[in-house]
Amino acid sequence: MFLKVWQPKGAESTEIVGTVGGAAVLGGFGGMRSTTPSPYSFGEIIKAWSPFLILTVLVTIWTLKPFKAMFAHGGAMEQFVFTIAIPYLDQLIIKVAPVVANPTAMTAVFKFDPISAGGSAILLSAVISAFILKVSLKNTLETFGETLVSLKWPILSIGMVLAFAFVTNYSGMSTTLALVLAGTGAAFPFFSPFLGWLGVFLTGSDTSTNALFGSLQPTTAHQIGVNDTLLVAANTSGGVTGKMISPQSIAIACAATGLVGKESDLFRFTLKHSLIFATIIGVITLAQAYVFTGMLVH
Repeated sequence: MFLKVWQPKGAESTEIVGTVGGAAVLGGFGGMRSTTPSPYSFGEIIKAWSPFLILTVLVTIWTLKPFKAMFAHGGAMEQFVFTIAIPYLDQLIIKVAPVVANPTAMTAVFKFDPISAGGSAILLSAVISAFILKVSLKNTLETFGETLVSLKWPILSIGMVLAFAFVTNYSGMSTTLALVLAGTGAAFPFFSPFLGWLGVFLTGSDTSTNALFGSLQPTTAHQIGVNDTLLVAANTSGGVTGKMISPQSIAIACAATGLVGKESDLFRFTLKHSLIFATIIGVITLAQAYVFTGMLVH
């Protein structure tokens, strides 16, 4: 809809360069404009979009509180959540002052929830989509296998990052770093987003940077007397600004757009924008920490 009222510079060219779905397409930098109606019916369009619609509906259901409550302690489906206390670790590490006010034992419990986990919603949506689109069982399994093969290194990478996050948390590394960073005092809220920014640059994942620095941010917040939710949110928001300079993201973008070999050019171009956005978030975080405190959840 937006491109119906705006076109980037150079889009004024009206040369017909080809067809998409039977509709004539006008050439021009930055976009394509159809001059004839699509030959597809409304039902066919909905069917093509059905995987995304199903995914949206299922993920939304999985995030609803009533659904989550069924798998919580005392819920109707509690028996489908399996927990295993890690021997020689669970309740054996004690957090003490100045990290916490009172000595607190750290739990180390492996939780396996095959139904209520978010990934289960995605898997179920894929199965339903394959049925609606009439994809054969053979093609479905082949696609699933190809996906696993293509994701083998990202899966290993994310697993190692999460493992490292557990090591830093249980060894005290993250709390030690938090105490050091607390030395920046009142200025830390400004630098808080840059931790998330750095984490995504190194790992390529906002989830991973939250795992790495998720416990560090609230610990530092308690030390300097600011809202811990704010700094955790700043970590996530700062991580988003680092996504555009992540080597993994740049490699994927160049491969998808036919710019293989231009990764360094893209990095130099996006770096300044990434730093600008991270700085803006830092300023906003600083303002919310000390000036606009009423905007925060207490």
